[in-house]
Amino acid sequence: MSPRADAAIQVRDLTVRYRELVALDRVFLDVAAGQVTGLIGMNGSGKSSLFKALMGMVRADHGEVLLNGLRPEGARRRGVVGYVPQSEEVDWSFPVSVREVVMMGRYGRLGTTRSPRPADRAAVAEALARVDLTDLADRQIGQLSGGQKKRAFVARGIAQGASIMLLDEPFAGVDKRSEATIVRLLRELADDGCTILVSTHDLHALPQLADAAVLLLRTVLFQGTVSEALEPQRLGLAFGLDLWGQGEAR
Repeated sequence: MSPRADAAIQVRDLTVRYRELVALDRVFLDVAAGQVTGLIGMNGSGKSSLFKALMGMVRADHGEVLLNGLRPEGARRRGVVGYVPQSEEVDWSFPVSVREVVMMGRYGRLGTTRSPRPADRAAVAEALARVDLTDLADRQIGQLSGGQKKRAFVARGIAQGASIMLLDEPFAGVDKRSEATIVRLLRELADDGCTILVSTHDLHALPQLADAAVLLLRTVLFQGTVSEALEPQRLGLAFGLDLWGQGEAR
């Protein structure tokens, strides 16, 4: 598979195992720069493992990941990539405010003293305003609603200046109003040139959210337009139902 010239995320022959369990099996993937790409798959399909491999949080048994031409560790050091994890991966009782969570996106710029400068405070204030959380900036992060928590992590990526954003199930546990707000934010970020990969179970919102889609079941079954990805036969394969009776998408 030849890499796309406009790919901000490149995954080549990626395999991830947890002991005997194969979470990802020879994944090839290109995510175009400046677009929203939806990642679709059932629970256990490897979506979270793919995000963690992109972030360098799990060791790949084989293959390569490049983010804007950088390996995951280098991309993280340079603030290239922002990550919105699933809610269960976050300790919401930790005593930090919303403002402090967003300021974490600036840590790579603060130097050894970790002392925010006026430019850092301004970037955080702008990010909070963009996600409509200014009035809640001093609230403990765990006191927010589900949608507000997700927006706080998006704000962290905005303050960081990330050119790639990875969002693992950002619509889980949020109401429709918050979902619409997050969709609007992601579309605005993509319009500004940010590359976004987002996993979601909400297939109804996918056409409004994404420019392209990927179907994952431990390997990439399909990558292309949203309308093609949502064809029943392809969705059936992604969710373990072979509606073509041939064992693979065509």
